[in-house]
Order: sequence, then C-alpha cells, then structure tokens
Amino acid sequence: MKVSYDETTDTLSVILIDNTPVAESDEDKPGIILDYDATGNLVSLEILDASKRVTEARKVEFQTTG
Repeated sequence: MKVSYDETTDTLSVILIDNTPVAESDEDKPGIILDYDATGNLVSLEILDASKRVTEARKVEFQTTG
C-alpha cells in the first residue's frame, strides 16, 4: 500500500493494489474518488482538497493489530 500527498493539488492518494490498471472510477461523495480494477476490486482512492478533509494530510500512521 502506498500513501502520498501532493501539496500542489492538495490531493491525498491511497494506492491499495500497486501496478493494477484502473477500469472504472466513481466519485462516491463529492471530492472522494474510488478506482476499481476490471473485476470490481477497489485499487485506490483519492481525496481532493485533502487539507480541508483530513487531519494532518502530511502525517501518516500505520498500525496493525493481531
């Protein structure tokens, strides 16, 4: 999984499955774009105007539970 924030476009991207072609994109809610592969699996999402929607867009914490 990759997470990136582009300050220029104020876009936060989360890539769940790397190197997978996007077959379809849906704007689920205004400013939230979901990308799917050919079989309907979610492969990535984008959050537009991220600095207004996400707490600390430049900071990422990763946690696993087990």
